[in-house]
Amino acid sequence: MSSQHVVIVGGSSGIGLAAATHLLEKGYRVTITGRDAAKLQAAVQSLDGDVSAATMDAADFNRLANAFQAIGPLDHLVLALGGGNGAGPFATVDLTDLRKGFEEKTMAHFACAQACLPHLSRQGSITFVSAVSAQAAMPGTAGLGAINAAIAALAPILTVELKPIRVNCVSPGVVDTPWWDFLSADQKEPTFASFAARTPVGRVGRPREIAEAIGFLIGNGFTSGHTLICDGGIRLGQ
Repeated sequence: MSSQHVVIVGGSSGIGLAAATHLLEKGYRVTITGRDAAKLQAAVQSLDGDVSAATMDAADFNRLANAFQAIGPLDHLVLALGGGNGAGPFATVDLTDLRKGFEEKTMAHFACAQACLPHLSRQGSITFVSAVSAQAAMPGTAGLGAINAAIAALAPILTVELKPIRVNCVSPGVVDTPWWDFLSADQKEPTFASFAARTPVGRVGRPREIAEAIGFLIGNGFTSGHTLICDGGIRLGQ
């Protein structure tokens, strides 16, 4: 297993960092990428195993080919890029903000998957990370839902087009990650309590749980074209 190389785009925090931790524990060799070199280095120092870092701006499309060339051969690509642009009531969503959301998440996922192909093993996989806004009917998430649904739509199409490379997607629900740090501690606690009350399992998610879903999709050679919803059931509790 240690001979298999996983590249995690957006691996310096949150779900991406949790995925790196989980995959290193399972014996994979891991490269994490991100825009902030200092943050990447801190992330590497927090990890244990065969791990390296590569500074990469996933939204700088013109430099992605060179970035993946520098990383070299890989067996699995995980796209754990976050994004919050495009949120808000449909009638007042700022279209410039929505466009930025598509560029920094949907387009970045698309472009990274495309750029990695010359270096990706034909027996390998691509795993996208979207969000449950693509499956749930939550008011105020029309923009986010469209952004994440576009990402999830790639999995079945690319499964057929890129075969035998496997392509899957994980769709997380509300997970306690630094993505929520725009809220103060006093704001976050009632926000999470509200989400937990609408979630059948009675709580928000943990990054490790999403990482385990990613690990399953990487490791199961007979799963492709699938979106694994890992949301505690919140899409059902509206």
